[in-house]
Amino acid sequence: MSDLNTSMRDAADDVEQMLDKLLVLEGDPEDRVLEAMRYASLGGGKRVRPYLVLTSAAMFDVVRPAALRAAAALEMVHCYSLVHDDLPAMDNDDLRRGQPTCHIKFDEATAILAGDALLTRAFEVLSNPDTHDDPRVRADLVLALAQAAGEHGMVGGQMLDLLAETTTLSMPEITRMQRMKTGMLISVACEMGAILGHASEQAHRALQAYSHDLGLAFQIADDLLDLNATAEEMGKQTGKDADAGKSTFVSLMGEEKARNQAKILRDQAIEHLEMFGEKSDLLKQLATFVVDRRA
Repeated sequence: MSDLNTSMRDAADDVEQMLDKLLVLEGDPEDRVLEAMRYASLGGGKRVRPYLVLTSAAMFDVVRPAALRAAAALEMVHCYSLVHDDLPAMDNDDLRRGQPTCHIKFDEATAILAGDALLTRAFEVLSNPDTHDDPRVRADLVLALAQAAGEHGMVGGQMLDLLAETTTLSMPEITRMQRMKTGMLISVACEMGAILGHASEQAHRALQAYSHDLGLAFQIADDLLDLNATAEEMGKQTGKDADAGKSTFVSLMGEEKARNQAKILRDQAIEHLEMFGEKSDLLKQLATFVVDRRA
């Protein structure tokens, strides 16, 4: 696992530098929103989603700068979702990555604008020729991320999560909600690497299957951490789902079955990568990391 730790740390550093480069303060009056964008996206997080972009792209020999721009764009969308998710109208959280949430550090209106700007900046980055010289590739990246982030993806999943506050969900309903809310951005991360690398249809399908199982395993692990980890370990408030009486994988299956299901999903995810041989070793290690992580 040491190879994975080093690889993830190097990738996180590279993504941090790219985000810093893309979100530059210009000395203009509107720089306050840029300050909030930088606050929300720099200096923290495991960067799992951008790591998936970089590692899947590397399997198809995509040049690092192109993959980094795509990875940074995806991370902007993820960070925008966290800013909006933390707002009083949504989850009403005051701690994220061990720091005050964006609306606490600035104010609610600025946080909303920062999230809006991160979302739109992401598509500006993807559509720029600096990301890829092939306009079809750029268009495919934009389409894939838009579909993953929109009403039938992450946003739709968040809507279902809000509805879950007043409705008891079944296992299929929770699975669909988490597939949309969490899994779609994980899935599109692998898809973006494949798009950049002009991957074959078979390779696309294998990565889609891998990321589907990885996304569900990731969410089950999150549910377990929310139940058992401390706020200090997680860098955010824990136990909110249980306190609100929300249905989760863990509440329906119990801890032991949930943990076993995460391991089954991990093993399935790894099996989907067999066609790539040693090139997929880091993605296989990541599947184990996702299930075993403690924060």
